[in-house]
Amino acid sequence: MSRRAVGEPARDPGPPAGESAPVVVGVGASRGVAVSEVVELIEAALAAAGCAERPVSALATVTAKSSEPGLIGAARRLGVPLRAFPATALAAVRVPDPSAATAAAVGTPSVAEAAALLAAGPGAQLIAGKRKSVPRGGPARATCALAGPAVTDNGALTAGREGAPAGSSPAADIVMTSPNPPRRGPDRRTAVIGDKAPEREPTGTKETQ
Repeated sequence: MSRRAVGEPARDPGPPAGESAPVVVGVGASRGVAVSEVVELIEAALAAAGCAERPVSALATVTAKSSEPGLIGAARRLGVPLRAFPATALAAVRVPDPSAATAAAVGTPSVAEAAALLAAGPGAQLIAGKRKSVPRGGPARATCALAGPAVTDNGALTAGREGAPAGSSPAADIVMTSPNPPRRGPDRRTAVIGDKAPEREPTGTKETQ
């Protein structure tokens, strides 16, 4: 135990661990969504959750939407990777707001919430649930949710009980925002912005949630 000299000012311990931990943003989108609509939605969600000053570590979505220019552009503008998970992996994540319409469209009842939880890692918990964009003069084309590590009563980061399974999650495709991204392991494919996108399952025009 260190001693503080008489007259020496106390050190600022800084913000609690949970208040400075990175945030993962799960995103869902309809075809043709604008980059600005996605970014504005994310910024509004972070501000509403009191997380405007916390770093965003990644965007996450379902594989069927990972080639959507609006999502790739939003990740690029924020300077973070866009991670994508198969619909089957997202469908296995427990969420508070599942959607039958989304399940019919992309094969999982949740995109934004489930992707945020899965990308945030085992034991992650939702910081803010699904939120829709509010564009001017048109229907909402994007949804997002925020997730991060669980925090104990004394402020330590730990695994939680809700959300992502305790076991390892399936490797996600990673659409990097750098022209020369590092590879993240031998079993993961890295797609560079501008590369021809691989063939994927058809995407619907319904909003993914």
